[in-house]
Amino acid sequence: MKIAAGADHAGFRIKAAVVRHLRARGHEIIDFGTDSETQSVDYPSYAHLVAAAVAGGAVERGVLVCGTGIGMCITANRHGGVRAADCVTPYLAEMSRRHNDANVLCLGGRILSEDEALAITEVWMATPFEGDRHVRRIALIDEPEADADGE
Repeated sequence: MKIAAGADHAGFRIKAAVVRHLRARGHEIIDFGTDSETQSVDYPSYAHLVAAAVAGGAVERGVLVCGTGIGMCITANRHGGVRAADCVTPYLAEMSRRHNDANVLCLGGRILSEDEALAITEVWMATPFEGDRHVRRIALIDEPEADADGE
């Protein structure tokens, strides 16, 4: 699978570990940076790059890491077709895929250990989208004016 990755300085360490992990499992990674945890950078710049790659179809999924994952998630979700989820547990990663077909995983580099981040990533990558009733609900994300009852 082709995956875009990005991080700010606070997420660099975790992003590097996730990129190594995904490459070791045979995934093609486009790493948009940053390449240092010592130089302060603005997380929205990296979130926009990854989200645009996902939204435009250049990659199938994306992974973003900042201090908490919150800023990356908010920024990525501004792009149509992106469903970014900030996951702090494997269960949240599973449900973000199973019910929401999340295509961007956001992680908190200051709140997760490397082992926790890798466990979350592994579950997120392995979990399929259930489809069924969730397809209609996802459509309501992009079309909020649609009838909430699906009629």
